[in-house]
Amino acid sequence: MTPWNILCDFDGTITVEDVTDSLLDRFAAPEWQRLERDWRAGLIGSAECMAGQVALLDASREEIDAHLAELRIDPAFPAFVEAALTAGCSLRVVSDGLDYAIRAILARYQLDDLPVLANRLVQVGRRRWKLETPFANAECRVGSGHCKCASAVREHGRHRRVLLIGDGASDFCAAGEADYVFAKHRLIEHCRRADIPHTSIIGFTDAIALLPALLAGKLCTPRRELAHA
Repeated sequence: MTPWNILCDFDGTITVEDVTDSLLDRFAAPEWQRLERDWRAGLIGSAECMAGQVALLDASREEIDAHLAELRIDPAFPAFVEAALTAGCSLRVVSDGLDYAIRAILARYQLDDLPVLANRLVQVGRRRWKLETPFANAECRVGSGHCKCASAVREHGRHRRVLLIGDGASDFCAAGEADYVFAKHRLIEHCRRADIPHTSIIGFTDAIALLPALLAGKLCTPRRELAHA
């Protein structure tokens, strides 16, 4: 059977709150909210939005580290990782957020060995930062810093089935490329509207319970199997 590769969003999916927004709330000039409104209105892509927002941060590395130390993940996520890896799945964190924040938080839970694909937070002064986007795609329809749909396509190119776990707008495109989706929050309605095979979850306790059925083929047949049946 073709192995499953799990692509898992970070902000609001693995974490209890949106880490990037919490950093902006704490350390950025108020103009970050105008950029956020422009992005939500479709006037700019998420990469342009976040690059502008990161440039507004005014914080030392020590202040950022102290803030990140206060943020929590879903308490069931470590057990989900263990169950997935034990079952032979691979798991990558795919995020349109900030790699530095992701790695710092995962390290507190001894999960810093997980592969992370995310935007790069780079310090350019004692209190200044910039964004780099090593996983951007010039053809990305929504101008994401990290084009998650391209990441899903790459996994299919490795002959793997893709399970996406996500919660929001940055996951919409990737959901259309995944074979199956565990969906939270805004992603649930998107999957319903787009007729994307999915199951709604509240958190990783639900994902742990669903994993055996997914691996046994008892959930909805992945669309790519249907297409080639």
